Amino acid sequence: MKKLSLPDNFWRRASGHIVLIIIALALLVGWRVGLARSLVEDHGGDTAVTANPATISSDVPSQEPLYNHDELPVITDDSLSPEPYPHTFVGQQPEHHFQTHVVERGETPGGIAEKYNIKAETILGGNPQLSQESSLLQVGVELTILPEDGVLHEVQPGETLEDLVNLYGIPAEEIIAYEANHLEFPYRLYPGTSIFIPGAVRELFVWTPPDLSSVASRTSREGGGVRPVVVGTGTFQFPVNSRNFTQYFWYGHPAIDIALPEGSAVFAADTGTVTYAGWNNYGYGYLIVVNHGNGYETFYGHLSRINVVPGQVVTKGQVIGGTGDTGNSSGPHIHFEIRINNNRDNPCWYIGC
Repeated sequence: MKKLSLPDNFWRRASGHIVLIIIALALLVGWRVGLARSLVEDHGGDTAVTANPATISSDVPSQEPLYNHDELPVITDDSLSPEPYPHTFVGQQPEHHFQTHVVERGETPGGIAEKYNIKAETILGGNPQLSQESSLLQVGVELTILPEDGVLHEVQPGETLEDLVNLYGIPAEEIIAYEANHLEFPYRLYPGTSIFIPGAVRELFVWTPPDLSSVASRTSREGGGVRPVVVGTGTFQFPVNSRNFTQYFWYGHPAIDIALPEGSAVFAADTGTVTYAGWNNYGYGYLIVVNHGNGYETFYGHLSRINVVPGQVVTKGQVIGGTGDTGNSSGPHIHFEIRINNNRDNPCWYIGC
């Protein structure tokens, strides 16, 4: 028998063990690939899986993203002022509950205000439409009654708490302290809602006639710098033949309104010089202004016709126009003002309403 050499004897004895080792390695690689697949499937992409690229086959699913693209906010063209959703602060919006009052015959703003223990100007503070329409305070009109003196301000787009402080001169702390405003840091205001400004007074716009620094041409119906050339008597008569008052003098309406058919005669309340006669863009409609040369001026608004021109001298009781329904008006009437040194005074003190 031939004797085996050392190498031949070694390979003969070790061949079985080598086969077993190869089989074990193959099983180990297969197990690791299966484990990697199981981890990816079990965690759904939420947990990163680290594996040896050399031992994982190419058909192992790739890792899924850690977030859902559909949940990301959409940026639009108006992204400089985004809506408070989904991740920005959203505060409570104001929640007010006010009483209402229906105007009855014979009531005045002062009487209504006294009934609710507020000032007359607060009637305007809760009903801004009264400053835009001179005859809205009539029988049957429903008024908003504020719980205390102040102004109910409707928030406009872009307005801030600082804007309200500058507009009304009321400290921010007092506006924030009013509970129903529901203001909390960072004190965001919401357009279309209303903020109550305690202690504030709604400012009225006052239109003044052209400056009397020069003599204007009489070809202009509106006037523009007509100098008064006569002095009135200092006493005044009713501007129309009616006593049907639809609104008296108060803070929100510093004049008197007298209703009567359209086209009724309007008289000069005293002798003076016409300084304005024409259309007015600030609510008066067709308007005549007479300067009486003694600090007094009279205003005749909402006219249907004008019978005078700027610079014309008129005498007390002269017909200067006709009543109408022009400008901010809710029916035919005369809007009559008396001013003394540019301050609006109560006409009833002069003509005995």
